[in-house]
Amino acid sequence: MSSRQVVRDASHAGSWYAASKSQLSSQLDGWLAAVKPPVQCIGSRSEGQTVPELPVPGARVIIAPHAGYSYSGPAAAYAYKAWDVSKAKRVFLLGPSHHHYLTKAALTRCTHYATPLGNLTIDRATTDELYQTGHFDRMSQSVDADEHSLEMHLPYIYKMLSETFGGDPSSFPQLIPIMVGNTSISTETTLGRLLAPYLADPSTAFVISSDFAHWGARFRYTYYQPSAGPATDLPHSMSKAPSDPPIHESIKQVDFDCIGACESGSHTAWLEELEKSSNTVCGRHPIGVVMAAIEEVRKQSGKSDVGNFKFVRYERSGEVKKASESSVSYASAFAVI
Repeated sequence: MSSRQVVRDASHAGSWYAASKSQLSSQLDGWLAAVKPPVQCIGSRSEGQTVPELPVPGARVIIAPHAGYSYSGPAAAYAYKAWDVSKAKRVFLLGPSHHHYLTKAALTRCTHYATPLGNLTIDRATTDELYQTGHFDRMSQSVDADEHSLEMHLPYIYKMLSETFGGDPSSFPQLIPIMVGNTSISTETTLGRLLAPYLADPSTAFVISSDFAHWGARFRYTYYQPSAGPATDLPHSMSKAPSDPPIHESIKQVDFDCIGACESGSHTAWLEELEKSSNTVCGRHPIGVVMAAIEEVRKQSGKSDVGNFKFVRYERSGEVKKASESSVSYASAFAVI
């Protein structure tokens, strides 16, 4: 293992989120402070339940969005406020690849990931251990720097670790970033089995990076589910928008069908729901990998209630009323392991 320090710069700071340490820290504090218990669960399976305590004891796994902070920062706070890192010694961060095509998963070559708040140290021993399995690639420096799905979580991770472990980053749990590509069902299952022993370890926490529906012609996704009859794709140029339901309500329903599948705990149900609507959940593969890992932990432990996701926030960048408009959806969830 090389001792040379290789730092991934905060390449999206100053554009996707604030580059100023004080400004960024203040924004994160504000969004986190706005999340107060009791928090209402919103998924079809968890609806009606409330979260009386934050962080949620044992909630070592979260799903949170990765758009620019002005869009998704407040929604992400709901996941991070629920996140329990009190026993953490390492943090896995899984995100999708937006620019680099791969069919499995890739690990960083860096020793540190920079944020405006301070640097996070990479767990080189664990990344090397994973690489030795033969199921992971290594990201190039440029691919690593280009990807935002991992970077957008780093300030929040740093903030939560500093609140738990104090201001010295050398005392923080170390980070294992994983870029997940366009994985097949079998690859997701294999990767899930490889990650299951880490997931079962009480000293390991997970962050899954994902936005939900990217709707609109610019995303090549205009799926619409009417109240009656089959689903259709809306033409960008249609003059009269459908009203039963409005487009934004159809988008919400498609998202909530996927949220329900995620809350079911079934990797197969998750994949089937995505196949049904082709919903453009950009973190579908990282979510699938961790769902497969949770299923393996259940199998090994004999406990069927381990790792049930509960969604606690859903927002959109806007409410689409016309077929020419677009929106991105953001959802936050936690799971107790």
